[in-house]
Amino acid sequence: MTEQAKQPFMSHLEELRTRLIRSCIAIGVAFGIAYYFAEELFGLLTAPLTKAMPEGSNLIFTSLPEMFFIEIKTAFVAAILVASPVIFYQLWKFIAPGLYPNEKKYVVPFVVSSTLLFISGALFGYFIVFPVGFKFFLGYSSETLRALPSVKQYFSFASKMLLAFGFAFELPVVLFFLTKMGLVTIPFLKKYRKYAILFAFIVGAILTPPDAVSQCFMAGPLILLYEVGIFFSRFARPEKKEEKKKEK
Repeated sequence: MTEQAKQPFMSHLEELRTRLIRSCIAIGVAFGIAYYFAEELFGLLTAPLTKAMPEGSNLIFTSLPEMFFIEIKTAFVAAILVASPVIFYQLWKFIAPGLYPNEKKYVVPFVVSSTLLFISGALFGYFIVFPVGFKFFLGYSSETLRALPSVKQYFSFASKMLLAFGFAFELPVVLFFLTKMGLVTIPFLKKYRKYAILFAFIVGAILTPPDAVSQCFMAGPLILLYEVGIFFSRFARPEKKEEKKKEK
């Protein structure tokens, strides 16, 4: 790599470092606030499961420091959700230098839509998927089988699902800006719809626990979001090369 090539590369690394540090600071501040309410937040996180469990059932923990670390992790997940506007803004600031002037004006729509969709995805998982999913899983209980879910296993499952649904709901934003930049077109998205459906189930299998129900809960919204992304991409008219050159 020549010296001239190294300079832009190092500049990008420095910019990435700056954006990561600012994102971490935002998460750190949010974590400090969230940890103060960690017990209440964990109560909210476990509410869908405890409501679905038979009366008198409880979650269990199998090691003395387990709940201490679970509360820390709960506060961290909450901090990511709270700090998401800052994280998305820092992401935009990192990619903005490579955009055309007319594209940089989308900073507010990008941050607002990304934040709302991310939080909406987490809420969808919490209010829609969790109650139905837990009722289904606990349906295997019987007179000879009793569910004894551990705090550690539940937190691992719930936190992964919430974040997975949050990131999955970003699909319309991704498709909109890919169309806006001219990287994909509406006919292209429609043509490869069947592959997108297959990909949705693959992503569902990767991001969710290894069972068909969780996979379908993830794949279904992804397919719907793909269609929503196609619809809103109609409003993303890519700029012509001549227009871009003039603005740049």
